[in-house]
Amino acid sequence: MKKEETTKIVREGYAKVARQGSSCCAPSDTCCGSTVKAEDISKVVGYSEEELASVPDAANMGLGCGNPVAIASLKEGETVIDLGSGGGLDCFLAAAKVGISGRVIGIDMTPEMLEKARENARRGNYVNVEFRLGEIENLPVADNTGNVIISNCVINLSPDKKRVFSEAFRVLKPGGRIMISDIALKKDLPDFLKDSIDAYISCLSGAIKKDEYLSAVRDAGFQDVEIIEERVFSLDCYSDDPIAKAVLDNSKITLEQLRDVADTIVSIKVSGVKTC
Repeated sequence: MKKEETTKIVREGYAKVARQGSSCCAPSDTCCGSTVKAEDISKVVGYSEEELASVPDAANMGLGCGNPVAIASLKEGETVIDLGSGGGLDCFLAAAKVGISGRVIGIDMTPEMLEKARENARRGNYVNVEFRLGEIENLPVADNTGNVIISNCVINLSPDKKRVFSEAFRVLKPGGRIMISDIALKKDLPDFLKDSIDAYISCLSGAIKKDEYLSAVRDAGFQDVEIIEERVFSLDCYSDDPIAKAVLDNSKITLEQLRDVADTIVSIKVSGVKTC
């Protein structure tokens, strides 16, 4: 698919998610979508009950594959930029860490998601959080703005991941850092998944191999790049998730075929530093 077509498909897919309120990119030990609450999904991927209780209910849509805020070592007064901020969950958690002297900027390309996030911010009276419309390949943020960039199961959706990391490097201050939760591959996906539009929207077919992912981060200029956590991504939930069911129904992929490639897909947390 061309970049423009991919972007359009992802935007439309997540606009639908924003209207419906759930889907996910969850790792092993959980199931996605309508049969499991977003709260349960989020607990499995690393959010505490206290964290989830501290934000507006609608901010948690069960979309993540990790909790980047928990291990980003955020400090009071820092500026945090969230790539693909969705309903605002990670932004609101980050806002509590950086305090009123800090600042959080959420970026999302889906107007429906921005509307939801901004409403959540109003409900929670988050005066140090703002949400901007934009693509993560072309961030609407000035050079040397942020101390920390976080992202949660979003960069795998981009057709130009190198550009995303280049933009992340640009908008970080010297000494700034990234903490990203995402989906990556141990080996190439079979064609029946790679060519599926629905699998792209549900975080699978846009993923790249781990080594390629880390190389893209390093090529952007980041130092000390490493995977600090890795977990198996489960496909067992695909029989219940509405987006995932579309993968099965539209492309005639069987659940058995999906299970055959389950150990190919991993949830990772990646860190890196902009040293200069």
